Amino acid sequence: MGVDYYKVLKVDKSAKDDDLKKAYRKLAMKWHPDKNPNNKKEAEAKFKEISEAYEVLSDPQKRAIYDQYGEEGLKGQVPPPDAGGPGGATFFQTGDGPNVFRFNPRNANDIFAEFFGYSSPFGGMGGAGGGGSGMRGTRSFGGMFGDDMFSSFGESRPMSHAPRKAAPIERTLPCSLEELYKGTTKKMKISREIADASGKTMPVEEILTIEIKPGWKKGTKITFPEKGNEQPNMIAADLVFIIDEKPHGTFTRDGNDLIVTQRISLAEALTGYTVHLTTLDGRNLTIPIYNVIHPTYEEVVPKEGMPLPKEPSKRAT
Repeated sequence: MGVDYYKVLKVDKSAKDDDLKKAYRKLAMKWHPDKNPNNKKEAEAKFKEISEAYEVLSDPQKRAIYDQYGEEGLKGQVPPPDAGGPGGATFFQTGDGPNVFRFNPRNANDIFAEFFGYSSPFGGMGGAGGGGSGMRGTRSFGGMFGDDMFSSFGESRPMSHAPRKAAPIERTLPCSLEELYKGTTKKMKISREIADASGKTMPVEEILTIEIKPGWKKGTKITFPEKGNEQPNMIAADLVFIIDEKPHGTFTRDGNDLIVTQRISLAEALTGYTVHLTTLDGRNLTIPIYNVIHPTYEEVVPKEGMPLPKEPSKRAT
């Protein structure tokens, strides 16, 4: 069955990025080898396992393959049949063949250093995930830092050397008034650069699914976290789609209201007029007006405006 990375980090399968970071921070600080001089071998093993779990679950491509095929799929024992296709996890391909995947966990100390900004805040580095003699003896460790150093580090103070995040990438997403009225699903194909453990980048293509909710307005933003290009020592930018509203031939939108302007004759204005209107969802409305109609006259038809975003079953005027 392989290792249960969710169990290792003590998170559930719906864990978000912030949940993973909190879990890794807590466990990495607890099991860092320099924090456990009396049971260093056990701590090193746990530290490596925690780092590997965080590396996989915090990366969308690796996590997707792990969720579908488990640890064996990540490490090449169960090659996915559709590997290398559009939007697939070509990140994991190697020279072993088109359908062979290899995930080689990075050095646990490197992951720790990227997360916290330092390779070790403890004056030395243990052997977890790589070479190095580490600190020797318990007196110098306890005397130099003590437990207070651990209790405050990383939990509440930002690290000045942590990787910076690239500025968001914003793209306009044009939508018709009908799409904003009824809601729709749009598929967007994106190309971006992703980096492997060595820092080399390669182009990949992905299909993003955007759910447009009924009643959304121009300016609504949909964010896909860290879907920009990956660069060494830089957190990938968020990709942000901004809703734009295409002009409509009949209706003008004013907030959640839909406005229709019609030109009529003087006789119709004086003797009565019937409006025939096709709604954005294809219904035919017949609206008789018995009042005398003047140039600024308005007839309000209740509940025939745009759906209210928080209550799509209800509509504005």
